Amino acid sequence: MDIRFFKYQGTGNDFVLIDNRDGKFSSGDTQLISMICHRRFGVGADGLMLLERSDKSAFNMRYFNSDGKESTMCGNGGRCIAAFAVDIGVAPKGRYFTFSAADGHHEALVDGDMVSLKMIDVEGFEESDGGLFLDTGSPHFVIFVDEPSSVDVVKEGRFWRNHERFSPGGTNVNFVGPVKNGEVNMRTFERGVEDETWSCGTGAVASAIATHIQNKSGTNFVMNVPGGRLNVSFVPKDNDRFENIWLKGPAKFVFEGRLNYGF
Repeated sequence: MDIRFFKYQGTGNDFVLIDNRDGKFSSGDTQLISMICHRRFGVGADGLMLLERSDKSAFNMRYFNSDGKESTMCGNGGRCIAAFAVDIGVAPKGRYFTFSAADGHHEALVDGDMVSLKMIDVEGFEESDGGLFLDTGSPHFVIFVDEPSSVDVVKEGRFWRNHERFSPGGTNVNFVGPVKNGEVNMRTFERGVEDETWSCGTGAVASAIATHIQNKSGTNFVMNVPGGRLNVSFVPKDNDRFENIWLKGPAKFVFEGRLNYGF
């Protein structure tokens, strides 16, 4: 059986997307998904997503890391699959729609290349080992540094990703610089990819909220990542709760193709 796939990227965070409304793709084949994401033997991507049918929203999103394992929410993936849904006629362009994912329902708006995605509410955070730990749909440990560009992200990120403090599931790790005129530089080590990625949507949300907590101010930030710029806005509430969280940035179609199961 041939696999028709589509490649999208959101600020350098790249994904293989498959329209699986017919349910024919073998989502339990970890080795196959890992091979498709492999940058030398497959298409090459940070993750793979399946767009599946939903009775309660436009579609259901399933996200798999490049290691082939199904994972938690991916913010940039959510923006890319929203753009994909519009491109194949599953969702409307220029109007808000909802879709379901591992962490619940999300609202999205696709306007040209720009995609706005409403994230789940964030409740609480933990201060630990000089950083802040938050769950923004995926777990994130935010470490504040003077200059993210000087950090050995792979070495330091791997250390914290596998730290016993976050066992057994591990965590994503973000290295975040000081806020300047509403802009923040950041870099991310992603679990499942086990490497630095050029962008991370849930990480940008975690880092923006952590910046607000650290500075006790700011609710709208431009997050500068290696692959571009993302905007994160939110409304702080009592008891360390954050609501009306929006992640906005470009999501672009790259190419489409076909793979045979025996590749």
